[in-house]
Amino acid sequence: MRSRYSAYVRGELQYLLDTWHPSTAPGDLELAPVKWLGLEVRHAVQTGDAGVVEFVARYRDANGAQRMHETSRFVREAQRWYYIDGQVDWG
Repeated sequence: MRSRYSAYVRGELQYLLDTWHPSTAPGDLELAPVKWLGLEVRHAVQTGDAGVVEFVARYRDANGAQRMHETSRFVREAQRWYYIDGQVDWG
């Protein structure tokens, strides 16, 4: 999770695509012009090869300071973790 946040901060599109599970990955990815301000991991649980991470990411865009609250699902295959999907609360 933290490595994917860092990839968003650095604009590393290929890393984001490489760590997205093929069953849910977008064919292409474009990042909005934002300045990422911080990440708070609120909860993480691993059950075997599945994981769930709840986090809040703060950023600034053309509309000012924002926050994204997401609960993400991950799966481990061949010793590597992949992002599956997430429930986002933009509140």
